[in-house]
This record gives sequence, C-alpha cells and structure tokens, in this order.
Amino acid sequence: MSFNDYYLPHLIAVVWFVICWVGYTRYAQAKGRSTPCLASVLHLYREDWMRRMLLRDNRIADANVIGNLERNASFFASSTLIILAGILTVLGASDRAVSLLADLPFVQAASREMSEVKLLCLGVVFVYAFFTFSWCMRQYNFAAVLVGSAPMIGERHVTEQERKAFAERTARVISMAANQFNQGLRAYYFGMATLAWFINPWFFMMVSTGVVLVLYRREFHSDVLEVMVYTQTPTFDPPKERNE
Repeated sequence: MSFNDYYLPHLIAVVWFVICWVGYTRYAQAKGRSTPCLASVLHLYREDWMRRMLLRDNRIADANVIGNLERNASFFASSTLIILAGILTVLGASDRAVSLLADLPFVQAASREMSEVKLLCLGVVFVYAFFTFSWCMRQYNFAAVLVGSAPMIGERHVTEQERKAFAERTARVISMAANQFNQGLRAYYFGMATLAWFINPWFFMMVSTGVVLVLYRREFHSDVLEVMVYTQTPTFDPPKERNE
C-alpha cells in the first residue's frame, strides 16, 4: 500500500487532532476575556469568597474547601498514573492488541508499528494530563498558604486597600489552579478521542471535532453557567392600601 493510501490519512487525523485541542484552548482563553464562561464567572465567585473569608475569624471551612479541591486533582493524578501503566502494558503486548482489534467491526487494519505509534501518542496525552494535575495540586497548596496568611479582623496595620489586594491575589491563585485542573480534564476528553484512532483515522477526526463541540457547549452555553450568571431575586411588593 502506498504512502498516500495508508499513512496520509493518519497524518491528517493527527494534525486535525492537534488543531482541535490547541485551537480550542486558545479560542476559549480569548473568548473568555469578553464573554461570560465557566472560568470567568467562577473567578468572580472566588473573589467574593476571599472577600467574605477576610470577614471571618474562623477560616477552617475555607481551608477545608481548598483541601477538597486539591484532593480532586490528586485523584485524577493518581488515576492518570494507572492509565499510563495500562498503556505501557498494552505496548509490551502490541501484537496481541492488534489481533484483538482486528476482530472488531469497522476497524481499519493496522500494522504493529502504527499501533505502537497510536499507543505512544495516547501515552503522551496522559503524561501531559499528569503534569497538569500535579501542577494544579501544587497551586492549591500555594492557595492554602495564602489562606493561612490572610489578615485577621481588627489588625490595625492592614489597610482596606491591602485587604482588597489580598483577596484578588488569592482568588487569582485559586483560579490559576482551577485552570490547570480544567486543562487536565480536557486532556482526558481528548484522550478518549484518541481511542477512536484505533478504529479509523476519519472517525478519529470526527470524534475530535465532537469533543470540541461538547467542551464549547459546556463552557459557554451550559445550564449551570446560565444559573451562575443570573439568578432571579424575589421582588417585594408593598401591600396596597385599602379604602375604608
């Protein structure tokens, strides 16, 4: 089989996969600066959280929330290591994996070398996810230190401007950690799309496009975003005076 018939579709699929992942990431960052999205709206809530934290003497609940967020990142980092171990195991028995995939319907026949390339690419995706989640964990550690160093109520040498700057700075650190967590979740999404490559390169391209649509829908047009952006408050109608 010639290069154009066999290798070119795989090359096009990989290029399209990278364009979808990197392109959507850049697009979401640019659009989030001017359009409400989950990241921008949650950052505003984090600023409110930090301002209210400075009004409390007891910050145990705030420290517990950050600890729970860090544990979520730790769970995904540990799960990623397990996935990488599974990929390495399959890579060591690629011949058996190729024979198993060949029996499935709609699966394009692939050589051992091409199957190993696909597994290596899948491994690179989850290696990126592991580094992203581990960096997220460290940033939540930084946020915990900032919460511990927050000025207490009644400290006379701390001005209101310094308190406001502290709240904004701490909220920014937490948002940076959340952004890394979001990047890791995107790696999982696109890692699932990479599995479609084992079936067919054109199906791989279609699934990659579908992942972008799902991410866009959830980050910019989801129901939970609509609720967080606007929550209707009850109005009070004063009682009408009755004519006696």
